[in-house]
Parts: sequence; structure tokens; C-alpha cells
Amino acid sequence: QGKYEEAEAMNRRALDGREKALGKDHPSTLKSIYCLASLYHKQNRLDEAGELYVNALNGFRKVLGPTHPTTLACEGHYASLSQEMAATR
Repeated sequence: QGKYEEAEAMNRRALDGREKALGKDHPSTLKSIYCLASLYHKQNRLDEAGELYVNALNGFRKVLGPTHPTTLACEGHYASLSQEMAATR
């Protein structure tokens, strides 16, 4: 559990710093959101992960386009999360 808490704190710091330095729509900021979503997904914090995946995915589609590899990877992870959520509810 301690490693997840440390990873979350590091991801949050990175996200905050990138938002301030680069803005919310910069690909590096969006990647930080995506990483935090992935961490929450691994922790089974599905609702929080879903919200962040949607945020990152919408940003990637806008900034990188719908066929960019990063956009598609995020879309795949969000689809996987959605299936997990549907199976548990």
C-alpha cells in the first residue's frame, strides 16, 4: 500500500507542476493525468480512474487527434475499465 501512496503523491506533484508550467491541454500534462488514472485503475479505484481517463482521453483527442497512438492507448485502457465497472455493478 505504501508504494501506491508514494506513487500517487509523485504523480500528483508532476501533474500540478505540468499544469502550472505547461497548461491543462499540453500533451505532457495530459500524460500525467493518464498516468494517475492508470495508477487508480491498478488500485481498483474505478470511479476516480474513469473520471481521469475521460479527462485525458478528451484532451488527447483534441490535442493529438483521434488516431494518435497515445489517444488509442488511453481509449483502450478506458474501455477495459468500463468493462470492469460494468461487470461489478
